[in-house]
Amino acid sequence: MRILHTSDWHLGRSFHREGMLTHQAGYIDHLLEVVASEEVDLVVVAGDVYDRALPQVDAVRLADDALSRLAASRARVVVSSGNHDSAQRLGFSSRLIDAAGVHLRTDPASVGTPVVLGDAHGEVVVHALPYLDPDAVREPWGLAVRSHEAALSEAMRRVRVDLAGRPRARSVVLAHAFVGGSLDAVRASDSERDISVGGVSLVPTNLFDGIDYTALGHLHGRHVLADSVRYSGSPLAYSFSEADHVKGSWLVDLDADGLRRAEFVEAPVPRGLARLRGTLEELLADPDLERHERSWVQVSLTDAQRPAQAMDQLRRRFPHTMVLAFEGQVPGLGALPARPSTGRSDHDVVTEFVRTVRGTGVDDDEALLLRAAVDACCEDTTADPVERSVG
Repeated sequence: MRILHTSDWHLGRSFHREGMLTHQAGYIDHLLEVVASEEVDLVVVAGDVYDRALPQVDAVRLADDALSRLAASRARVVVSSGNHDSAQRLGFSSRLIDAAGVHLRTDPASVGTPVVLGDAHGEVVVHALPYLDPDAVREPWGLAVRSHEAALSEAMRRVRVDLAGRPRARSVVLAHAFVGGSLDAVRASDSERDISVGGVSLVPTNLFDGIDYTALGHLHGRHVLADSVRYSGSPLAYSFSEADHVKGSWLVDLDADGLRRAEFVEAPVPRGLARLRGTLEELLADPDLERHERSWVQVSLTDAQRPAQAMDQLRRRFPHTMVLAFEGQVPGLGALPARPSTGRSDHDVVTEFVRTVRGTGVDDDEALLLRAAVDACCEDTTADPVERSVG
């Protein structure tokens, strides 16, 4: 059986206020192309189909299109819910949709009940574990402690009870969690939502020992924790911390004995990410940066003094500059020199503040703007005297 493992679509997510639906639709097109060209038998989506519990209409429309096209393809589909999804909304009408070959698993009560498929070598049993909130399952499952490890341990106990009655079956598990041998084994990205409970979110890899393939979701970078335990990562970059990620899906083959091979299939990159650092003059003049002129760009300026209109200048060369930070030495408020304000106008105080923080004085246009701002904050001399005295 040939399996395509993907996760963390986050349909409806934006990138620093830039809509991503067009790029996400492009990934769905790519996914269907891989299903056809690689003769995929099963597509598994390990959670976070949507970016929010109440997704926008366009995101729901794209998900509907994706699942409808997958249902019409050669592949069966198994989808589990993630921590960003609303389990009830994603799982709506799941029993009806099962008949189309798309299996949505979002209810913790269904844990231990698999989707049973088959190939020339016999049964392939797919256990899709929805995201298990420790607070939600602790009481109904009678967990002794409130933790992700306890919740997933109980889920895998139920999975193993089912598998014990299927000694010849090969097993696939989907899970949406922070899995790793240690905190250093995997690296989170800025776009992942914290799911820690009491500061602890990690669950051990050995929970999935004996499973032929474990398809993980939640982390947005691809990770290989063991040959049979892998994260596919998100199909698109959702933060600048993912600038060095290679995005895509795992193409997994199961033979009669279990996992035979896993190959990473790279996804198309609709727009690259770049993190640039240097002075404004360097960034605007460096010919080697031409390759980033179409990229989404994060800039850290190292100028000793903050350049005027830095963002406008950067966007003339890098139109998709999204984030601008300054690394120059700027004194904190407590480090500003204390000077008496007696005999000095409010405008003089504000002007000196700007000069001290920025390192340069203000030009004529800025002086007029600051004067207007200061005047707007002053007492309204035209107000009724009685009202002023009452105030």
